[in-house]
Amino acid sequence: MKKYIYIIMCSLMALSMTSCNDYLEVYPENVEPTDKYWSTKEEVESTLFAAYYNLRDAVADYLIPWGELRAGCIYNRKGNVIQQFQIKPTSSIASWAPMYKIINNANLVLANAEKAYDNDDTYEIGALNSHYCEAYFLRALAYFYIVRNWKNAPLITVPFETDEFSYNVAASSDTAIIAQIKNDLNTAIKLGAAKTQFDTTWETKGRATIWAIYALMADVCLWNSDFDETISYANAILNSKDNSAPKFLSTSSRTSWFAIFNPGNSNESIFELQWSYEKRSNDGYQTNNLSSLFQDGNDNFTYLYSTAMMENFESEIRDIQMEMIEENTDLYVRTQYGGYFNKQCWKYVGGAQGTTTNRITEGKEDPNFIIYRVADIMLLKAEALVMRSMGTNADDNFEAVRIVNQIRNRTNLNDNTEINELSDAKTLLDAILYERIMELAGEGKAWYDFLRLGHYKDPSGNINFKKEFLIDNVMKYNIQASSAWINSVLSDENAWYLPITDSEIKANDLLVQNPYYI
Repeated sequence: MKKYIYIIMCSLMALSMTSCNDYLEVYPENVEPTDKYWSTKEEVESTLFAAYYNLRDAVADYLIPWGELRAGCIYNRKGNVIQQFQIKPTSSIASWAPMYKIINNANLVLANAEKAYDNDDTYEIGALNSHYCEAYFLRALAYFYIVRNWKNAPLITVPFETDEFSYNVAASSDTAIIAQIKNDLNTAIKLGAAKTQFDTTWETKGRATIWAIYALMADVCLWNSDFDETISYANAILNSKDNSAPKFLSTSSRTSWFAIFNPGNSNESIFELQWSYEKRSNDGYQTNNLSSLFQDGNDNFTYLYSTAMMENFESEIRDIQMEMIEENTDLYVRTQYGGYFNKQCWKYVGGAQGTTTNRITEGKEDPNFIIYRVADIMLLKAEALVMRSMGTNADDNFEAVRIVNQIRNRTNLNDNTEINELSDAKTLLDAILYERIMELAGEGKAWYDFLRLGHYKDPSGNINFKKEFLIDNVMKYNIQASSAWINSVLSDENAWYLPITDSEIKANDLLVQNPYYI
């Protein structure tokens, strides 16, 4: 079993000896690097592309289910143990192996890139440090998925390069993992080598730029209740005067908004995982199954919006219709034919021109998966502004309300008149969370938003975050389990996290199972 685990951890996707400089053009290979391997900068970059490839490979089977199904805003119509809170240590969805593959790729770069630098006269110090920045980002991102889904897990910062490496590593606390994530991102920032943009658009949006590092840091800081830091890192993106900085797309038309998702790589994008049917080989490996998973009328149709989400969208449509002078579907923006159509998450289904009826053309199913975009960061900042004073600072509240209304106005919704700078924290946070639920639907955010808010504590005791933001919202949106069952499960904070799989427990006798699953 240990040998099997070792092979999984050491498998390097896309370690090709060709001149490929694009992970969209690299095929996966299982190759174990040796000392002779680290001789060129191309080999370093190939290992980095392995990490991106592994991250991309995890989207459909892990990132979307982990981020969506427990919240219930989007659910698996075929049934799924994770959305029913019936997951067991034998469930494949509880495997953290996909994230540790990425971590091992990053560790390999961080441990060995300098060898390639010493061996390759064309490998400049700026390129080396830039590669380090990408590796730090990828390791931090993978650990951020792990800490949000398992809380405690082995903290491994050296590569599995030989089977002599002991796989027996005890789990570290969430505090230690978060500290490592922040240290990695701070190191990347201090290197001063993270790119603001790459040579091509797909690389600028599909590889770790300084903007992606700031975005992840803002997200991690908010998770850790470091509210001032969240605001600072969000502002590093939002207030940047750099021409390459991502920008909020303020045009209030569905066609403009939909372009964020198809064709993708918009100015609003910060970091998104890439596919391109134009680069596909005969086996079509550059396409994906996201459109079929979200599209009614085919055998693979799996994900659709919950009843409560449908009601939210229909309410927004009615609000816009009341303001319309004439019928114009382009005004619906994120509502009908934008983010939603007939229970479907239209972001992954609609055609490249954002038409109101056409789906993605067969054979060209290549929607990207966005991990960070500007609207997301704006709303993280709004939450931090409210939380740092628990809603008692009118100036912070005013700015948070401005952000909420900026997001709403972009989708042709009027200002939210139920909130202002004098509103209490609960009212403001409800409004911010609603905008995140609607704006970021299907982007793997909802469960983590509910869970993050559920962690907060109100010193005054006026807000029961665990009940009012986690349990109540899951009961509202997730109809795949009874309210009584959801309330019972989520009352135990250990149940907020996934079990360690039986195979991992058997392979590593230092691991201790989450007590909820014993």
